[in-house]
Amino acid sequence: MQTLALRLTPGQDLRASLESVLVEHGVSAAFMLQGIGSLSVAQLRFAGAAQSTELRGDIEILTLAGSLSPDGAHLHISVADAQGRVSGGHVARGCIVRTTAELLLALLPEHHFSREPDAVSGFSELVVRARS
Repeated sequence: MQTLALRLTPGQDLRASLESVLVEHGVSAAFMLQGIGSLSVAQLRFAGAAQSTELRGDIEILTLAGSLSPDGAHLHISVADAQGRVSGGHVARGCIVRTTAELLLALLPEHHFSREPDAVSGFSELVVRARS
């Protein structure tokens, strides 16, 4: 395992930036260990919802965790608005960094992650393989 610390700057798309990490570092598996910072726009898909919900304003990232594969990211986030109300869900594209996002990733060069259909859940789920 290799750790990678990143800082995203204002205007960057959180999810798109994280999905580009694998290509930039030549790995096909990573986990988001933690992330904090702020967003001006949060696109969250709440549990069971088909579409994301947009939140706007001064939004603080409280937690950020998930996995990254060449098939895409599976990220969960909790955020708080300026009144301290907390929301959480799946990170969709369009989460825009307001001032900073400080991120710590675990790159797993000895593994390959993919997302494949799972008959039990009905969703594409994480499949972990040793990288040959």
